[in-house]
Amino acid sequence: MPNPAHRTAADDDALLEELHVLAWDTPGMAPYRGDSPGHPFPRLTAADLESAEREIGYRLPELLRRIHTEIGDGGFGPEGGLASLVPGRRPTGYLQDWPCSVTVSDGRAAGWSPPPSWLFLTDGGCSMEWYVSLIAVDNPVLLWDADGWEPDRGQDPHDGLRYAAPSLRQWLWTWADGGLVWDDALTVLDHFHDPTNAS
Repeated sequence: MPNPAHRTAADDDALLEELHVLAWDTPGMAPYRGDSPGHPFPRLTAADLESAEREIGYRLPELLRRIHTEIGDGGFGPEGGLASLVPGRRPTGYLQDWPCSVTVSDGRAAGWSPPPSWLFLTDGGCSMEWYVSLIAVDNPVLLWDADGWEPDRGQDPHDGLRYAAPSLRQWLWTWADGGLVWDDALTVLDHFHDPTNAS
């Protein structure tokens, strides 16, 4: 099995096929604490996608566009499952709507949101959230601590950044290959917090 770091755009069709199998054809799939809807939400049309991009203000990475139009509008994938791009998605039996990348920051206090060029991907538990950069080269995936920065101390949302996977592609391949997207992040965080580490 190739290292996710060595995958390129030439492997994207294979990645989409693997994600489709995991999303639709894996019986009883529960990728994260059993909290996922079990299957993706319906795929987006091109018009739906373009409407979401207008609302976001950025074009999404091609890989993410293909996921939402070829597999489904969130509800599967790393962590609890990718957020949707359409508000009001509610899995059967849920009391609340599924997280929506377009509206996730609406409930935040003024000044407490990540930069608009970060797109919410999924919850990371506690105050951690996974985002993808829509403007950085290779669209790195960011692990952000929503409580990890203090505007009263002159900090901005970037100060809450705890980890960045090199690319959306690598992050998704890690999950598709059966790995845990937290492994590399925890290694980095443990290294950062290790008091014996002098580097």
